[in-house]
Amino acid sequence: MIKRSVGLTFLWGGLWLCSGIVVAQPAGDESASADLSVDRQPGLLDSAVEEVNVFGRQHNLLGQSVSASEGVVGAKDIEVRPLQRTGEVLELVPGMVVTQHSGSGKANQYFLRGTNLDHGTDFSTFVDGMPVNMRSHGHGQGYTDLNFVIPELVHSISFKKGPYYADVGDFSGVGNASINSQRRLSRSGVALTLGEDNYQRLLAMGDSALAGGNLLFALENQYYDGPWTDIDEDIEKLNAVLRYTKEMWGGELSMSAMAYDNSWNAADQIPQRAVSQGLIDQYGSLDTDVGGESSRYSLSAQWKNQRNSVNLYVIEYELELFSNFTYLLDDPVNGDEFEQYDSRRILGGEWRHLLPATGPLQQQFGVQWRYDDIDEVGLYRSANRQRLSTVREDSIKEGSVGLFWQGDVALTEKLTATAGLRYDYYDFDVDSDRPANSGSESDGIGSAKLTVAYRINANLESYVGYGQSFHSNDARGTTIRVDPVDGSAVDSVDPLVRSHGGEMGLRFFASGGVSASLALWTLDIDSELLFVGDAGNTEASRASERRGVEVTLYYPIAPNWTADLEYAYTRARFSENAAGEGDYIEGALPEVVSAGLSYSDDDAWYGSVRVRHFGERSLDSFNDMQSDPTTLVNGKLGYRWPHLDVSLEVLNVLDSDDHDIDYFYASRLAGEPAGGVEDIHFHPLEPRTLRVTGKWWF
Repeated sequence: MIKRSVGLTFLWGGLWLCSGIVVAQPAGDESASADLSVDRQPGLLDSAVEEVNVFGRQHNLLGQSVSASEGVVGAKDIEVRPLQRTGEVLELVPGMVVTQHSGSGKANQYFLRGTNLDHGTDFSTFVDGMPVNMRSHGHGQGYTDLNFVIPELVHSISFKKGPYYADVGDFSGVGNASINSQRRLSRSGVALTLGEDNYQRLLAMGDSALAGGNLLFALENQYYDGPWTDIDEDIEKLNAVLRYTKEMWGGELSMSAMAYDNSWNAADQIPQRAVSQGLIDQYGSLDTDVGGESSRYSLSAQWKNQRNSVNLYVIEYELELFSNFTYLLDDPVNGDEFEQYDSRRILGGEWRHLLPATGPLQQQFGVQWRYDDIDEVGLYRSANRQRLSTVREDSIKEGSVGLFWQGDVALTEKLTATAGLRYDYYDFDVDSDRPANSGSESDGIGSAKLTVAYRINANLESYVGYGQSFHSNDARGTTIRVDPVDGSAVDSVDPLVRSHGGEMGLRFFASGGVSASLALWTLDIDSELLFVGDAGNTEASRASERRGVEVTLYYPIAPNWTADLEYAYTRARFSENAAGEGDYIEGALPEVVSAGLSYSDDDAWYGSVRVRHFGERSLDSFNDMQSDPTTLVNGKLGYRWPHLDVSLEVLNVLDSDDHDIDYFYASRLAGEPAGGVEDIHFHPLEPRTLRVTGKWWF
């Protein structure tokens, strides 16, 4: 791992090499999406989102979107929003909740549409065309760690909820998001943030002309101890980005190199009874040895013109994670600490082509491929971060190819239909330390999509849609025959799991930027993936069904002022019976409310205040145990001078002691019965925290 002193030396050295540096200013000629983007003619539908250079959500998607629950967020939305963690940029997706149950170095916990997405399952995320979700990951299927993203480098986030889009496959049943980075910057500067609990962050961004193109570079270094009473979180995060963009071969070529390195100690979830009995306070820990290290290095290239888009990438990734959720339940002598390890290389790419329009018909097709070469993915018993024994250790080769086609046709002047077809093929090869669990498996799955949009008038559009999608299961589950813990026979799981859903919706947009949407939706999943607290990963469970409603409203109440309100309600249940089990889905959020008030003046004041609330949720399948609701208020206020920008973030303004996340399972403390005690285990919101940022323009 790169230590803090080395990282700071590297960062300051980079500053001396930079002739021009920028902080968080989008260029006016930058594309808002890494997807192929073609303006939609009346009655034709473009699968990408057009260029965005506006504040807030004041972008008119009438006549361009497939459903009422897709959208795009510009860089200025992110600039004025207070962020506790990098992954919270996904809370710009309406209805999304981003929390954490452990140290800040690991992937966040995500919730959307009544689904506990764990660390990313059933919501696919891309950064500049590169998939972020990790297949067959050591800590959970679909693991989505966004710590390698620098928020100030984000140009836009385009999101699509539901399984109605042919150009996305694995993990996309609930939805997907594409984070698209800046390629050109317009100012030079450096930013320094200081905050409570020894929070330090230094950022430098810039670009310069080079060989007829543009070279962009960014360096970020962050250190943080956190508010925990028994440990220093000791986060040491370093990010570096180098991106070259040039017009060539009749289009635009962008090549990027990204590097991320992090180490941390973790304040894991804790049992409620330990706090009630005074053993620790709510910011305490029962095992102070847990934490981890992670790194991600990537090279990628994107080229596109009006008809074609090509994307290639290679990613080198590693995670070493130590956790202890049950303390003394399984091993009263050494404790239940365990290590999860993942080391892999990912290669992949995409080509898509837009055909010339044929009358009212516009078509595009594409091919996507990905190969995960996993050198080692393992689960080990450990103590004091030292391995004691191996539970399971595997190497995995997992490859996939996806083909998709989408056609948009204007049936009348106001009525448009969009149809999509997709086929995915997967091949799994597992080499396990237990020969009985080694083997090969393959599977394919087809998906169909159909949506209809009707333009009611110049300001209002309606949508009806249906789509199929899927998620892949962990490759180890497709070949397993013997439980690695007790040696008993176990059944393998299906490699690919179907999901399907439908939606009816309305979208309204008026001059001046008033926009609103309403969506009534359903989603059925043939096999739910659930988080297992005592194992620290996910496992396949029963079929499920969800029904919900979402409402969004964005209103410019005065010049430079924007108010927004997002509300989501979901009923989530298992649709398949199981002996001795209820039909409630553990951790599913039934109600989410988010509201904010933002102000932005390019030459003076800017800021926002945001409220996020999610309601109580079932913690067991019988709904006997429920979490308390959680409400969080964050604020940000800043002022811009010609060469200086100063801002103050106040996180958890009301100093709420609500919980970031809750689970219900058995654990054992010293002196308790051998079978342990079932209890709520929680991770608290961090207390009120102040952070001050200064940005200097050169």
